[in-house]
Amino acid sequence: MTGLRVDGVSVELDSTLIVDGITVDISPGAFVGLLGPNGSGKTTLLRTLHRTLRPVRGTVMIGGDDVWSLSARHAAQRVAVVSQDTRIGFDNTVAEIAGVGRIPYQSWFASESADDRRLIAEALDAVDLGELAYRPFASTSGGERQRALIARALAQQAPVLLLDEPTNHWTSTISSTSSTASDRSVSTLAALHDINLAAAWCDHVDVLRAGKVVAGGPPEEAMKAELISDVFRVNATTFTHPVTGRHQLLFDRDITR
Repeated sequence: MTGLRVDGVSVELDSTLIVDGITVDISPGAFVGLLGPNGSGKTTLLRTLHRTLRPVRGTVMIGGDDVWSLSARHAAQRVAVVSQDTRIGFDNTVAEIAGVGRIPYQSWFASESADDRRLIAEALDAVDLGELAYRPFASTSGGERQRALIARALAQQAPVLLLDEPTNHWTSTISSTSSTASDRSVSTLAALHDINLAAAWCDHVDVLRAGKVVAGGPPEEAMKAELISDVFRVNATTFTHPVTGRHQLLFDRDITR
């Protein structure tokens, strides 16, 4: 039950085509980025993958099963989501927020099992929040809240992880989270607004414009300066990071064309 296959997915909102025939393949352990300006269809596509929106065409397959053929409970066992909004659970502790990830595996009114508590502790340790497990979620910083939501997703033990436009706090935790997902053979798909974050961390990048993939591949292939300049309406120059050797981009002061 591994890997994610998005095959020719199209999505309409109010009879307007927002996502147009997108195909994405993510192997176990791979970190794939969806990169595009606001309105390019990134979040709409992710909402389709976790069953908030039903596509008008195409299929979303996980481990050979169409996610729309699964019950909500079984779908939640296969797809975990970290959304943009951290305004949740302010009366709960950090551990209780992470514990929400275990709900798809629990029967009605059942308390946490020893296995649940172990998985929650492991997820919190993976994002360096073990020492804050019993701190009120409301008293944590923005970055700590983001990491708590990531811990919730890791505790869910799903083979697919979706990250919807992570906040700027994500930069401080992306390394540990991406390596944890890779170690667990989790297929990760992230909608990103930060161009160089995508270039630095993604194994593969799909660049979206107006609901379509206009380029795809490793960052150095998909994120050419001319294409990024055209899609984002910026003046971009590519270079190789002197320390990491990764593909990166620079933008001059005249950011509009």
